[in-house]
Amino acid sequence: MTPRSARLLDSATTQRLREFAFQEEDFQALRALVKSLTGIHLTEQKRELVYGRLTRRLRALRLRSFAEYRELLSRDERELAELCNAITTNLTSFFREPHHFQYLREQWLAPLAAEGCGARRLRIWSAACSSGEEPYSIAMTVLENLPSPERWDVRILATDLDSEVLERAQRGVYPLERLNGVSAERQARFFHELREGRTAGRQIASEVAALVKFKQLNLMQSLPMKGPLDVVFCRNVVIYFDKDTQRDLFARISRLQRSGDLLFLGHSESLFKVSESYALIGKSIYRRI
Repeated sequence: MTPRSARLLDSATTQRLREFAFQEEDFQALRALVKSLTGIHLTEQKRELVYGRLTRRLRALRLRSFAEYRELLSRDERELAELCNAITTNLTSFFREPHHFQYLREQWLAPLAAEGCGARRLRIWSAACSSGEEPYSIAMTVLENLPSPERWDVRILATDLDSEVLERAQRGVYPLERLNGVSAERQARFFHELREGRTAGRQIASEVAALVKFKQLNLMQSLPMKGPLDVVFCRNVVIYFDKDTQRDLFARISRLQRSGDLLFLGHSESLFKVSESYALIGKSIYRRI
């Protein structure tokens, strides 16, 4: 048996075992739709991920096939939002990639604090903020390192495409296991104990929540903020975009930043052959030039 014959046999076997038939035309149509809506480039290796996540929608909608689901998508904008929610990945944690927060504290906030308080306007954007751990980590870092932070004009914009995770982020309630990366001192200062039935958790303190504003935003669409943005966290999202989509996005982001402003990317991401508007100054840390 040739390798090609083996692959065809495996594909046929997989189809027989599936709850819903998932044809080549289904995958190609859905991957094209996801690319146009979100910028996410679904490779062939994501075929089973697409099937697994979308079968939940078919069951919930009591549909009989992916053909029916695709027809529904052509006329129902609400289901397009559900499609985006199902496909997007929302892996995150508090103080993820801690060297970024160390740089923010030592190289950006410390010099600002040394200058003294004033009416200095500070704007930070957490793009693809997921369930809120990233922007809340930024807010905690600001509160820890700016003297009398209430006297500064600080705003953290947190955006995501997924409406469901934004609702969770807005609530700011987390089970105890989600706080493994948060020190006991930070938990005591920045969280309140919360118990819902038999489930114990923590809720973000009001002084942290007050710095963060959550908004739904599709990075493929025009960016509504006026800038300038002192700091942008755009981490672990463009890894899913092809190079042309990355170039377009960072061209738009760069127009919102001034020389010297900061951009943080995820550990697997780079601006190499993507943008010449930034200089690499640390591990996945860039400065606008």
